[in-house]
Amino acid sequence: MDIEQHLRRTFEMQSMMKTLGAELVSVGQGTSEITAPLAPAFMQHNGFGHAGLTFSLGDTAAGLAAMTILGTDQGVVTSEIGTHLLAPAIGERLIARGRIVKPGKRLIVVASDVYAIKDGAERHVAMLTGTMVPIPLTTDG
Repeated sequence: MDIEQHLRRTFEMQSMMKTLGAELVSVGQGTSEITAPLAPAFMQHNGFGHAGLTFSLGDTAAGLAAMTILGTDQGVVTSEIGTHLLAPAIGERLIARGRIVKPGKRLIVVASDVYAIKDGAERHVAMLTGTMVPIPLTTDG
């Protein structure tokens, strides 16, 4: 299995991403892109996309980006991640673009940017920075 197949399989196993209606758009060396609808079920009290949705997509995009430099026998867990909410998430969809900032054997520094798509235009709504820890995968995942 190549790394892209491994990442797509890993993504498909995430029940949270299924619940959010998220799709893995692309993966590349040190990058990933995920999109999800700004559905009515994921809004906060002012009618904006909930920060929890924004965080979930950004964290997952960053984690998948980190995994692009690992073998198919490894995964990652988030050690810490900070979220800067820049603007209300208003639109039809969110798109999260993850990337590696600094690779390492024990820690991988990552970042992701989340954009709201409204009428075809992107608005930067969040920036996340954090650290992923590589872990060995069990035979079932």
